[in-house]
Amino acid sequence: MSGKATRLTLRIDLANGVRLGPGKVGLLSGIAEHGSIRAAGVAMGMSYRRAWLLADEINRMFREPSIFTRHGGKSGGGAGLTPFGEALLARCRQMEAEARRVLSEDIHWLESMADTGFVAQRATAKAADED
Repeated sequence: MSGKATRLTLRIDLANGVRLGPGKVGLLSGIAEHGSIRAAGVAMGMSYRRAWLLADEINRMFREPSIFTRHGGKSGGGAGLTPFGEALLARCRQMEAEARRVLSEDIHWLESMADTGFVAQRATAKAADED
């Protein structure tokens, strides 16, 4: 293998079409850590525009907003998570940990069966991640 660790990602597709996956969860986590949508996006290698569009989508996809913003000025601008956003992030992290725990034996088996000489093409691997 390439030396990368096997990882498990969780994406939830709700009945109303909302998708909650590693990108949105990562942005929430980054906002909590950096106090800024821009800084969270940069940390993820995301454009400023993409980070803002994703933050806006996150805020509209549930009955309560997840992210609050503060306008600039003397005290400076920034962003953070609302109480709902904090609860959402905590639940997502809990679900990810539980999925890893429950599936650890199966993941270990998959790792043991993987052909270490095979290297996936980047485009092929990305397309397969979306399946």
